[in-house]
Amino acid sequence: MYSITLGAADIPLDKILESFINFDGAYEHLVIQTVRLPRSLIALLVGSCLAVSGSLMQGLTRNPLADPGILGIESGAALAVVTTIFVFGNSSLGVLTAVAFVGAGATAMSVYLLGSLGKGGATPLNLTVAGAALTALISSLTTAILIVSQRTLEDIRFWLAGSLAGRDFHILLPVLPFVVVGLVVAFVLGRQITTMSLGEDVAKGLGQQTAWVKITTAISVVLLAGSSVSLAGPIGFIGLVVPHLVRFFIKADYRWILPYSAVVGATLLLVADVAARVLLKPQELPVGVMTALIGAPFFIYLAKSKVKK
Repeated sequence: MYSITLGAADIPLDKILESFINFDGAYEHLVIQTVRLPRSLIALLVGSCLAVSGSLMQGLTRNPLADPGILGIESGAALAVVTTIFVFGNSSLGVLTAVAFVGAGATAMSVYLLGSLGKGGATPLNLTVAGAALTALISSLTTAILIVSQRTLEDIRFWLAGSLAGRDFHILLPVLPFVVVGLVVAFVLGRQITTMSLGEDVAKGLGQQTAWVKITTAISVVLLAGSSVSLAGPIGFIGLVVPHLVRFFIKADYRWILPYSAVVGATLLLVADVAARVLLKPQELPVGVMTALIGAPFFIYLAKSKVKK
């Protein structure tokens, strides 16, 4: 009989259906309902958030290397969370979610401002360089805090590598409204992002309020990136890889790129999470390690192809 690894046990697939149809409180049913189901749902939501935010950033900035991790937004949210835990100890999820949003927003504005100072303004190259520089600085500050405070390191060591271990509905429910709002705003912006991807001058010529589009897109990206970091820590490369995979099939229309990115991102992170659990069984890898193994070679390929052009 086929089985699936759920927590510490291999549970037959018929038990999974039975746990929803005829829940009786058995061990297998409890594992499915309280461990595997919430973890899988969180993986799907986080994957969607990262992929959609990456698509928004790539479309708005016309930067094929843009994603919340490479431009430092995830690192900024992580630093805010680490600093809060270092200063105040274990804070509530609501507080950590709020500071994750603040950190993501502050980093996004800093990257844009730094990129705008370079020659030619906020070009894709300037934004990527500014993001890389801020990411290095923020990562150094985060590492310094963790070296100084062993307690903080013990509290968030696994989370900091990007992990879905131990996530449940108590963690998901407070963040869910922000995820829903971020995704809805992103999908509504599909037509505007398609126009912006042709160039800001073209968008203005077509009568689009580009300043409003930028602000609304930034709000959506911060909500999505902040939510994903508060749920699972900084998970890289999903926002970079998925939009390019989707654009192999859907070339330029973000009304379709965004929802398809949500589906593909959710699926990719769920598969990566399963691989992280079974690759070194019974030990478990952080899912961020698995996404890095997929995304790092892809990033190198993209960087080399853009340099050649």
